Amino acid sequence: MKRSFFMLAFLPLFAAAQSLPSIEEKTKTLNFNDGFMPFYWDANAGKIYLRINKLNTAILYQTSLPAGLGSNDIGLDRGLLGNTAIVQFNRVGNKIFMVQPNVNYRAITSNKAERTAVEQSFAQSILWGFVAEAQTGETVLVDATTFFLQDAMQVSARLQNNKQGNYTIDVSRSALYMPRTKNFTENTEVESTITFTTKDARPGSIVGTVAAAAEAITVRMHHSFVQLPDDNYRSRAFDPRGGFNHTSFYDYSTPVSEPINKYMINRHRLQKKDPNAALSEVVKPIVYYLDNGTPEPIRSALLEGAKWWAEAFESAGFKNAFEVKILPEDADPMDVRYNMINWVHRSTRGWSYGASVVDPRTGEIIKGNVTLGSLRVRQDYLIAEALLAPYKNGVPQNDPMLKMALQRLKQLAAHEIGHTLGLMHNYIASSQGRSSVMDYPAPFVTLDGDNNIDLSKAYTNSIGDWDKVSIAYGYSQFANGVNEQEALNALITNAAAKGLGFISDRDARDPGGLHPNAHLWDEGNNAVTGLQNVLKVRNRALENFGTDNIKNGMPMAMLEDALVPLYLMHRYQLEAAVKLVGGMQYNYALKGDGQEILSPIKKEAQQAALNAVIDCIDPKMLALPERITNLIPPRPAGYDYNRELFKRRTGLSFDPLAAAESAADFPLSLLFNPARLNRMVQLDAENEGVGIDEMLARLIAKTWKAPRQKGLAGLILQQNEQLLLHYLIAVSQNSNLSFASKAALASGMEEIKTMATAKLALANVITKGYLLMTLDKIENKATAKPFEPEPLPPGAPIGCDMEAYIF
Repeated sequence: MKRSFFMLAFLPLFAAAQSLPSIEEKTKTLNFNDGFMPFYWDANAGKIYLRINKLNTAILYQTSLPAGLGSNDIGLDRGLLGNTAIVQFNRVGNKIFMVQPNVNYRAITSNKAERTAVEQSFAQSILWGFVAEAQTGETVLVDATTFFLQDAMQVSARLQNNKQGNYTIDVSRSALYMPRTKNFTENTEVESTITFTTKDARPGSIVGTVAAAAEAITVRMHHSFVQLPDDNYRSRAFDPRGGFNHTSFYDYSTPVSEPINKYMINRHRLQKKDPNAALSEVVKPIVYYLDNGTPEPIRSALLEGAKWWAEAFESAGFKNAFEVKILPEDADPMDVRYNMINWVHRSTRGWSYGASVVDPRTGEIIKGNVTLGSLRVRQDYLIAEALLAPYKNGVPQNDPMLKMALQRLKQLAAHEIGHTLGLMHNYIASSQGRSSVMDYPAPFVTLDGDNNIDLSKAYTNSIGDWDKVSIAYGYSQFANGVNEQEALNALITNAAAKGLGFISDRDARDPGGLHPNAHLWDEGNNAVTGLQNVLKVRNRALENFGTDNIKNGMPMAMLEDALVPLYLMHRYQLEAAVKLVGGMQYNYALKGDGQEILSPIKKEAQQAALNAVIDCIDPKMLALPERITNLIPPRPAGYDYNRELFKRRTGLSFDPLAAAESAADFPLSLLFNPARLNRMVQLDAENEGVGIDEMLARLIAKTWKAPRQKGLAGLILQQNEQLLLHYLIAVSQNSNLSFASKAALASGMEEIKTMATAKLALANVITKGYLLMTLDKIENKATAKPFEPEPLPPGAPIGCDMEAYIF
């Protein structure tokens, strides 16, 4: 695809102002740093001067955060990339404007007037205005100190948006950071130490846990000016079936009969030395560098997992195309010439992610930047401890927990690098034989012949079959005479014929999602069977749960840390099963590609899924035995309660009723999603699905009509009844609910009202109060204060990436 870039014709270049001194005179006492954008350093004044010799020339400008805050919740991590922009410097009198043209709207044509019409129709942005301090010929010198000391990463806004306080830059505590300010032939790197202060009496609680002093937060910000790639890169058209992220723009020179929005995949430049060879050495390999601050055995695991991609590139015809090395000691990880795998420390476990610096004109990836949170491996280790109860005789030989956690890290490294190669998530891969590392993998845990928990197959040890397909689609270089579009289409259709496909985030993350196989952290091609298998493992692990789940010398209260992920081990497979209710099978089909377009899930499969989901609110399943709860005392002094634990209404003591409440609320919240309910009504009308009336009949049978139970199970049963009533009332008032869905919920409430009224005459004092409370809720549903169920402790990331992956 031919490039187009906007020149700012309306900003004329003025002649040198007579009053300006020469650059040589102005800088004779300053330290000179030659390179892409030469600069001068005034050590006495703490100022930096840029010598702008590239007026009216497009360059790439990138911001980043080399030293961060350390909070996953706020997200200002070490290595975080900021905005990527194409900019150019234009002169108007004594002012030098740094202008970002609007490359989202173009006219790819040789007609200058047509290009000008588009350029003048959409606003561009002047990002900064400098004042010329000196001039030699057409080269000008500007004082760029204030520019480099700005809040380029929007730290203040992010802190405010996260309710952490009102922070502003304190110039007296900010300065250029010269150890990381460098110049190279094709890029210029400038770094600053920036301090943010607040006068708020009580800044946010998150800031207080990570900053040395909450009233003054000091980070570092990095600015990169980079020479844009040459014109030899060839863009590749985006195909929604291929699994790649894309760059898009509007081309107003497009014929009326064709789409105006153009899509190009994001990918690295990769070329064969011999374009006609099926397998060829490459002109320049893609090289990634692992953070040299990564410790062992983490380092070896990340290196191994990262190198998996070499197999996919070789399968696509590129020999020795992908390499992974340790970052040299003298290299700067912020340098855009280095694709980086950063090992980042935070105060809490959190997301990892893969970001890319992308040329917005073409989709060419200039730098891949992976961020891996160091606490993630500890969460995987904790999950293994919860499953194995391994500490009867100290740490077992060969440490199976560490083995599982490191195997997960290998997969994580491959996953995040995949994003920086241009790939989206592929959440259908777990149903296709673990065909992609771009899925979120659940640990595949089984029971062996002796009914013992087996972690030997927890994670895969290689790239998947779909990964090879996607790399071939994105990077293949075809021999002369081959029709590229036909060859790429054949790659996708042949993969589909083998049962390999692609479904991504929006379909899998939506709480009202409907695809039967697009899920996060699920296992297998049948969500219901997968749920049943996970519950068997959960039950066995709970049978074994006790003092052997923690090491000798640890406070007994720490058992709760291991109990939480075990008690909720089924949460993701449960969510997968819910999607079959009101679900539909579909693909990202194109006209004429032969793929199935859309069809409802068979009614029998929906019914099986509904039964399996409702079984997960059974009081017998949710009630923890006293044998376990009596092992968990209040946390001792020095050990704080945190969000990783169950909420409690019992003060300092462990609250098994609140744990059961959060676990029962989760499936109900998914079943009563308005979009799901509306689909259920429509499918039921066509006799192609489970209706709301059928779902309510089964839920009421499991709660209000179920035999009364004693002890904790009896309290959980009543709690479940109130949770069900809560959703009937709350969702019935949701404006997104169709009239047919509201009518079905109203019928369910009326049935509960009738039962409660009938039981009231025969009730004892305690039961009478419970029934009166129920009737009052129904009678005053429009004005009643909504019940707020206890939320689940965070599950994500169980060992995953940012969803939010960033591009």
